[in-house]
Amino acid sequence: MANSIDEIIDSIYNIIRDAWSLPLGTDKCVIERDKVLNLLDEVSRQLPGEMKQAKTIVESRNEVITNAKKEAENILKQAEQRAMQMISKENVYLEAQNEANEMIKEAQVKLKELRQVTNEFVDDALKRTEESISEALARVQDSRAKFNALTNPQEKKPSPIIEDI
Repeated sequence: MANSIDEIIDSIYNIIRDAWSLPLGTDKCVIERDKVLNLLDEVSRQLPGEMKQAKTIVESRNEVITNAKKEAENILKQAEQRAMQMISKENVYLEAQNEANEMIKEAQVKLKELRQVTNEFVDDALKRTEESISEALARVQDSRAKFNALTNPQEKKPSPIIEDI
């Protein structure tokens, strides 16, 4: 008999269900002892293989569950590490951005100060140039007046010439 355990149990169940009941009691019946014993022997022979197969299936299932848990834990750890890296990069970016903003503010203040100093320097240089040009113009005008007085003595008598030149 190469039937499966399920088929053998169904056969035993059918034998008992179809068996003749004993008089004065419905709980007891008459069955063919050899036939049922042969079926039970077949169950006993197949049961270790079935049990072994069931254990293998359970072990495989447990292994799959364990591997899935480990993989889930690894994925979770990787996700946490990635999140920490992203947070760290975000913090570095924000810190760099804040430092850049501070540097820009400082540069703007320095630029304003530099413009003010430059404007003061240029104004002072122009003032000194203007004064030098005014002095030079005064000398030129004085020299011209002296020259005209020397070349045209009739027009006006100049005061005695003192040469500054």
